[in-house]
Amino acid sequence: MAFEPGDVVFLKSGGQPLTVAAVEEDSVDCIWLGEEGELFRETIPSVALTVASADEEESEESEESEESDDDDSDRDEPDHEDADADEVKPAKSKRRTA
Repeated sequence: MAFEPGDVVFLKSGGQPLTVAAVEEDSVDCIWLGEEGELFRETIPSVALTVASADEEESEESEESEESDDDDSDRDEPDHEDADADEVKPAKSKRRTA
């Protein structure tokens, strides 16, 4: 299978999308972003890669979008309107007076 720089590929075993940076005889230099935004570059044997189809790329983008939406829901403020006044207790001070 012929790879070209700029192609989006996947490991045949699965994983995140990789971008082809350079092509050698039997290997492909790939780059990708890590979870923290760090850039990785690795030479991978071409037999271990497959070119992403348009469906795979769209599927990956929609999964990332859903994950970021899920992360936002974790940040929602709890609904305090339902709490009874009796349930709220003042914090005790740990300061000692001299």
